Amino acid sequence: MVSQIIIERLEFRGRCGVTPEERARPQALAVDLELDCQFESAGRSDDLRHTVDYAIVAERVVELGTNQESQLLEALAERLLTALFDEFRVDRIKLWLRKLHPPISQITRSMGITVERTRLAQQLIGAEPRPANFLIQQLPRLPPTGKVLDVAAGTGRHTLFLAALGYQAEAIDRDSQALTQLSSTAQARNLAKITTRTVDLEPLPPQKPDLGHSAYDIILVFYYLTRPLFPQIMDALKPGGLLLYETFLIDNHLQHQHPRRREFCLLHNELIRLTSDLRILHYDEGLHNGHHDATSVYTAQLVAQKPLPTGPLT
Repeated sequence: MVSQIIIERLEFRGRCGVTPEERARPQALAVDLELDCQFESAGRSDDLRHTVDYAIVAERVVELGTNQESQLLEALAERLLTALFDEFRVDRIKLWLRKLHPPISQITRSMGITVERTRLAQQLIGAEPRPANFLIQQLPRLPPTGKVLDVAAGTGRHTLFLAALGYQAEAIDRDSQALTQLSSTAQARNLAKITTRTVDLEPLPPQKPDLGHSAYDIILVFYYLTRPLFPQIMDALKPGGLLLYETFLIDNHLQHQHPRRREFCLLHNELIRLTSDLRILHYDEGLHNGHHDATSVYTAQLVAQKPLPTGPLT
């Protein structure tokens, strides 16, 4: 029997902010938690040792939140999730972390982030190669099962991650050697739900790559941009299917000279225009954690859904 421990509005003062000035003084933070646990023996024994002690959970959250500085709420949330999974017998965590008095005069209440994660997903996140943070953050939006297409997959860090969660995953790339490596990794991990296909995603006109028609529940594109491919991507989505897309903004080229060619970077709001036939569920431009969290890069992040067909009005 799965039950939940719910902790509402656990408040403490922590140092969290992008600028040194913002981190100079502790500010009011709050955390709400939902913890899925197995409670059967505790209900029969009435013994605290057979359940999760919410008082110790609260003490640990406050300790982590007050003793270490963070630039981003996302970084603090990751530390909290890691500690709670490592130290307590919980199967799923939903966390809401927020600043109660953010340094923006127009925000009159709070601002923050929510993260929901299972223990299995947490274990996979620690494996190499690590999936992109944006994919991890968006896991609660994904359907629980379905067929995934990983575009320009390379050696398949996202293909491997989602296949391990039970999705049927197909990886496509023009690099056949990278796909061979992906297949070897999948075999070593006993991941049978992975297929690969060598596809030239940038053929000379009038040829177009064949991604299929209404074939995928989820399509992923990370750190790859070829604008003529967008019609094929959207056609390959099933009605109701989701597109997750993240790649570099022009800001990253201008400030860091990466990518070296500016045409490989999105202009501001360009990703919204390129996916105008889809329903935008999430969009964000700015500094985000990079491939291995060592540096931040300027990217655009999008989650969009293909509309369901509508019948005639009666």
